Amino acid sequence: MDPRAKALDDTLLWLCAIESPIGDEQALCDAVLARLSRLPLAAPVRRTLNSLVVPLTRSDASGDKGRGSGRARPHIALVGHLDTVRTENGPARIEDGRCFGAGSSDMKSGLALMLVLAESMEAFPCDLTLVFYSREEGPFADNELGPVLLADPELSRVDLAVCLEPSDNHVQLGCNGSLHATVTFEGNTSHSARPWQGENAVTKAASFLAEMHARKPEAHTIDGFVWKSVMTVTQAKDGGRGKNVVPDRFVLNVNHRFPPDVSVEDAKANVVSAVAGRAHVEFVDVSPPAPPNAKHPLVRALLEAGVAGVAPKQAWTDVGRFAALGIPAVNWGPGENAQAHQRNESTSLSLVHEGDRILRRFLHAAGA
Repeated sequence: MDPRAKALDDTLLWLCAIESPIGDEQALCDAVLARLSRLPLAAPVRRTLNSLVVPLTRSDASGDKGRGSGRARPHIALVGHLDTVRTENGPARIEDGRCFGAGSSDMKSGLALMLVLAESMEAFPCDLTLVFYSREEGPFADNELGPVLLADPELSRVDLAVCLEPSDNHVQLGCNGSLHATVTFEGNTSHSARPWQGENAVTKAASFLAEMHARKPEAHTIDGFVWKSVMTVTQAKDGGRGKNVVPDRFVLNVNHRFPPDVSVEDAKANVVSAVAGRAHVEFVDVSPPAPPNAKHPLVRALLEAGVAGVAPKQAWTDVGRFAALGIPAVNWGPGENAQAHQRNESTSLSLVHEGDRILRRFLHAAGA
């Protein structure tokens, strides 16, 4: 077996063997830090909570000079999250050309590329920073990439961030924004034998629910790529006090996914307009979108490195967090998109091997 392929397989299996469901990433963070601390890095690893910023290579001993300073070498960040969703998986193992284990696809396959790249000490004509962060699989406010970016000024000046989300080695440009709104319909209780004495909050929501059911996706074309704006009711709760009581409260969660050409404020206005005064609206989780950056020279270099294809990212990823800071970012990774968040998650090792070749071709071309 090719030594590099074996290193990738062994590293992915090692990562999957250390459980790291969201909120319990410390053991994996500690293990990754111990593994990286043995390497001759450009500067010490910087830790924030259970997240790591790893200055892998720099053009000179003074470190990064900052964007716009005349630096010849581009500065690229490879970014991956340590946490997995909480799901049912057997022991980490390799069978029939696949690695099984929680996070094998989303996104420990990407982490394996980052670790093997660091340990190979291959020289590239660009400055590289690796970011391993926690709590991606939860609310925007809890995601540790936010505190990492606030605590690390150097990271906020990179020229391109590549988030190694599972994409079957396709580049996924930009991302939709996402917001969740708590929509509360209010009425008045009464005995269900005399419903005219109350106001039923559940049936009061009927017209809104019918409109949501009939709502169609709205296409937005940006740089030749199509994103879909959608608004969906995803939860209904607090719908009654008892079987013989007219309910005075009915709470819905509405998730609005909005394209890169729609601002957060306009997305909020879309929800308020849809509710049209019939209920109280509270925004509880808001994640900004990201533009495609398809014409950025470093993105072009990645597209030309043999990726499997290119498409818009309909879901939200942390490229949106980089975009909010003015940092170009794209999604690309070797994991299988369809396996993300699946029970008995697995990923193809051949995709991981090919992803390693694509990544190295890109990094060699990025500074040429």
